[in-house]
Amino acid sequence: MLMHPEIMLTLANERRTQLIAEADRERLITAAGLRRLVRRVRKASAVRGQPTSTLASCERSAAVPVQ
Repeated sequence: MLMHPEIMLTLANERRTQLIAEADRERLITAAGLRRLVRRVRKASAVRGQPTSTLASCERSAAVPVQ
């Protein structure tokens, strides 16, 4: 099947545009996932080191061995 050169060029340009759009979509999805992961890690690290309840002791050790 013989195609006109302008049609071939048009098809090639359309395919190139499709590939670029697909790569952009993948890049956006990946970036959104990374942002979500970073947010989750920051939230977890902000909570870490905090008392687990209002009953947490102010002293260094809550349990003192019996003498």
